[in-house]
Amino acid sequence: MTERTEQKNVTSGKTIRLVKMGVMVAISVALVYLIHFPIFPVVSFLEYDPADIPILIGTFAFGPLAGIVLTVVTSVIQGLTVSAGSGLYGIIMHVIATGVLVVVSGLIYKRKKTKKMAVAGLLAGMAAMAVVMMGANMIITPIFMGVPASAVWGLMPFIVGFNVIKAGINGAVTFILYKRIANFLRK
Repeated sequence: MTERTEQKNVTSGKTIRLVKMGVMVAISVALVYLIHFPIFPVVSFLEYDPADIPILIGTFAFGPLAGIVLTVVTSVIQGLTVSAGSGLYGIIMHVIATGVLVVVSGLIYKRKKTKKMAVAGLLAGMAAMAVVMMGANMIITPIFMGVPASAVWGLMPFIVGFNVIKAGINGAVTFILYKRIANFLRK
């Protein structure tokens, strides 16, 4: 094989990976458009959506760095289109929440790609997301929403519950689906 052929194969592989990641972003945005509903009616602005499933699948297939790229691209597209009402605040919170989830889950799964490590990664990612979002909500929400931190603190049981439930559902679905489509994504 010549050097030129090798370079062409590398470029072709990168292009295919980029296209697959683009498909994961498109699926993620479409899922938010199609499926979103409040988990706790009293705080109806905290809506469940399955957007993190394709992002987590992409993270497990391509690694934590790809997961961050998928998170940022999806968050921006989603925040400018299907979730435009949440604006910059929604984009920032989505990047933080999903970013923590995919980095923690992806780093653990990358160490040893087994079912046990996938579960450990998803559980650790879920816990990390819940903890980080407590802090993010205490700092960022008062700034963007113009409410006192004490009001946000009063909603904290719902915020934590929301993040655990959302990450738990999305992690469970990812666990069920990933192995079924992993070979396609890695080819």
